This record gives sequence, structure tokens and C-alpha cells, in this order.
Amino acid sequence: MSDDIDNKIRNLARTLDADYFGVADLTPARDFIRAQGGERASCYPRGVVVGIRLQDRVVDLLPEKDREGAILYRHTTYDVVNTALDQAALRIANALQREGYGAFPVPASKRTDDEHICGIFSQKLAAHLAGLGWIGKSCLLVTPDHGPRVRWVTVLTDAPLKPTGSPMEPRCGECTACVDICPVHAFTGRTFSPGEPREARYNAAGCDRYYKELEKNTGSAAVCGLCVWVCPHGRKNRSQSGRQTE
Repeated sequence: MSDDIDNKIRNLARTLDADYFGVADLTPARDFIRAQGGERASCYPRGVVVGIRLQDRVVDLLPEKDREGAILYRHTTYDVVNTALDQAALRIANALQREGYGAFPVPASKRTDDEHICGIFSQKLAAHLAGLGWIGKSCLLVTPDHGPRVRWVTVLTDAPLKPTGSPMEPRCGECTACVDICPVHAFTGRTFSPGEPREARYNAAGCDRYYKELEKNTGSAAVCGLCVWVCPHGRKNRSQSGRQTE
């Protein structure tokens, strides 16, 4: 029965045109998940992770810093991709529910806590635990083939799915490209360590203030994303289109 549901969910993700698919064992991170999202998020032992690769030509608009490019980037990367991810998560959650399992689709990009500047659940944590990448110095999930040029969504579930991998060790090495390019110096450059708080590596409040200042000055939705653009792991394979399913 377990193999049947594993195959069914994997095949469904393929039909939804996911570039990345994985299953995370969330139990080692239960305390962290509970601290961020409470019992409603931490009661699920598995996370089904789906990722969609961003369009390279759209990401390459980021350094130009013009209003038209910012609008195009935000529309494609946030509005369109997040909608596709949310629809994929709903389809997967519906499939799990029809099989008799509990399922909770986490919104692809929805802040629920303004004080801590986070959502109910960390999408990058699930992707990391599923073996799809590592947490970079930018605090983004970095994949070996497309760097941080991927957006993620997770379906929390109690279905007995087999985990697809284990957390990758950081591969950033001595690179500090994301640290150096940040306009507000939000990153400390420390390598990710599971026992350290996010604040040891990333000033989320400073980043948030910068976005709000951009919105105030431009009168439209703010866009930065230079840490996404500059990462060498994302820029090296720009011509590739390969799909990654563990």
C-alpha cells in the first residue's frame, strides 16, 4: 500500500510539471516546526515538496533595477509561479485526502507572522530535509543544478511516504557572492548550522525594511532578489532544463 501511494503522488507531481519533487521526514525538525507554526504544522511527520524552476531570462532582469523589469519579475516569479505551486499543492493534498490521509497544503509564499517575518512553515526546510539542496549563506535553499532559482511548496501529511533523501551539506565553500551583493548587508556569511537561529546568518528585519522603503520610493511592489541572481550555482547551468525528482 505504501508503494502505491508513493508512486501515485510522484506520478501526480510529474503531471503537474514539477521540476523538483521530494518527500521529507519532518520528525527530526518537529521542535523547530512547532516553534514556528504551532501544533497545526508540527503534527505531520512527512512533507511532500514540489519545486518549480524560475525563468532564467526573467531572473536576469534583477540587476537592471528598472521599474518595468521589476514588474515583470514580480508577476512571473511571484504571481504566476506561486499560483502554479499552490494549485499543485492542492491537487496533491486532494489526492492524499482521497486515499484517507491527512493533508495540509502550505501556501507557497504567505507571511503569517509579521513579528518574525515568516510563514506557518518553512518551505526551504522541507526541501532541505528531502535532499533537494542545502541552506546557503543567503538563507535560501540552493540546489546543485539551479542554485536558488527555484520556488517551493509543501504539503504536510500523515501518509506513510518514503523520504527521498537526507539534508545536503553546504556546498558554498568560500563563496560570498550573495553576502557581498546584498544592498543592506543582511547576511553575515556564516555557514548554515541546524542549531543556530536564523538571526545568526540573516537580518530578516533589515531586509524587510529595505523592501518597504523600495515600495515607498517606487509606489509599486518592491523587488530585490540579487542574492537569487548572483549565486554561481544558479548561473552555471542556465541553458539546462533538466527535471530533478529524487
